[in-house]
Amino acid sequence: MARKKIVFVIVEGLSDETALGAILSRIYDNETVYVHIMHGDITTEQGVSPINIFSRIGDAIRGYASSNHFRKDDFKEIVHIVDMDGAFVPDECIIEDEAAAKPLYSLTDIRTSNKRGIQHRNQIKRANIDKLCTCKVAWKVPYRIFYMSCNLDHVLYNKLNSTDEDKETDSFQFARKYKNCIPEFLSFISESEFSVTDGYKESWEYIKQELHSLERHTNLGLCFGSADDELINGNE
Repeated sequence: MARKKIVFVIVEGLSDETALGAILSRIYDNETVYVHIMHGDITTEQGVSPINIFSRIGDAIRGYASSNHFRKDDFKEIVHIVDMDGAFVPDECIIEDEAAAKPLYSLTDIRTSNKRGIQHRNQIKRANIDKLCTCKVAWKVPYRIFYMSCNLDHVLYNKLNSTDEDKETDSFQFARKYKNCIPEFLSFISESEFSVTDGYKESWEYIKQELHSLERHTNLGLCFGSADDELINGNE
C-alpha cells in the first residue's frame, strides 16, 4: 500500500492546533495531517521580510522532513493559517491608549499604549502577507495561505481579546463539537456570513480593504473545495 501523502498545516499557537488538528485529520482522511506550531506569528517575527519569509517556511518543512525521513514527493500540500490582526487598517484606526497593556481589538480600531509599535508591526505584516498570498509553492510543495480575521478566536468562537485560558477552553470545546461532525464544520467555515469564498485571489483582495482585517472574516473554506460534498455524499 502506498504511503499517505502529508498535508503540512502551519498555525501560530497550541490552541490553534487543538481547535483544528483533529478536524483537519478527519477532512484529509486519505492523507496524513501534520500541524506545525510556529509558537508565534512568522509574518511579524524579527528578521523576517518578504526576501526571506519563504526560506523560513521552507526551513520548517525541511526540518520536519529530515527528522522523519520524508522527501518532497511525500508532501501533498502546505496549508498556512494566519491571523490578520487588523494589519491592513488605516493608521488612524490605531488609537493611543496608555491603559492598554497589550493591543485591544474591536471591529473598528486597535487600542494600544505603543501606537508606533503597532504601525511598524502592521507595515511588516502587510509586506510579508502580500508576498505569501501571491506564491504557490514552498520547498517545491503546493502552498496556500488562509486568514482568520481579526484572529482565529474571532472567527471560530466570535470572541476578541481572549485570555490564554479562554483560548484553551474554547479550542477544546470547538474540537469536541465538530471533530465527529465534519459536514457541519465545513458548512460553518464555508457558508457562514463571515465566509469569504468567491475565489482565492478575490478573498485576499477583500481582506485588505477598509476595516475587513479587523472584522470577522475567513477564507479557510476555500481550502477544502468540494470536500464538503464528497464527505456528505460519503456519509449517506
